[in-house]
Amino acid sequence: MIQIIDLTLRQGAFLLAGVSLEVPSGQYGVLMGKTGCGKTSILEAIAGLRPIASGTITLNDRNITRLAPGERGIGYVPQDAALFRTMTVYNHLAFALELRGTDRAIIDNRVMALAEWLGIEHLLHRRPAGLSGGEAQRVALGRALSFRPKYLLLDEPLSSLDEETRGSLMDLLIGVREKRDVTVLHVTHSSVEAERLADVRFRLVHGEVIQEG
Repeated sequence: MIQIIDLTLRQGAFLLAGVSLEVPSGQYGVLMGKTGCGKTSILEAIAGLRPIASGTITLNDRNITRLAPGERGIGYVPQDAALFRTMTVYNHLAFALELRGTDRAIIDNRVMALAEWLGIEHLLHRRPAGLSGGEAQRVALGRALSFRPKYLLLDEPLSSLDEETRGSLMDLLIGVREKRDVTVLHVTHSSVEAERLADVRFRLVHGEVIQEG
């Protein structure tokens, strides 16, 4: 379960106050709303990338409000993928596992399994500069899922892609949803994505999160 209670965020003139939402364990939550309303800020707060003024963030009743990002056990895919330009695709998929001191053989097996699932085996020795938008998003998704997190945050992962690429990546996300081994919060403007992916749907309107279904 991903739960935020009475979350307040402040940065300069931006204020988001008293926000609450809950995504039940194993379900796929989609958060919609107008540009600039604070959707990304909510994801960043859950991931530990944005300081909060007040409120509580819990994952399966574990209070993570003041934990460092690396202690939260969350996979996060930012809107721009945020790949490291000097690292190969293999390095990206291995990164979180290496930080955790995982055995090299286990890392190799996990990277190859992820690459096959994502359809990027042929890219493992490439660097981000040569990747298409869809390929970069696949790498970012693989990096986020590599250490088998229980929670996954996605910030408009399909927004900049062409229709065909968007469709193939949505199929991958449907696969994530159907496994039910990760709780997801996905930010999007697309009602099509929400219709196909969401178990529970939210809309951020004038600073209030409204559950739609």
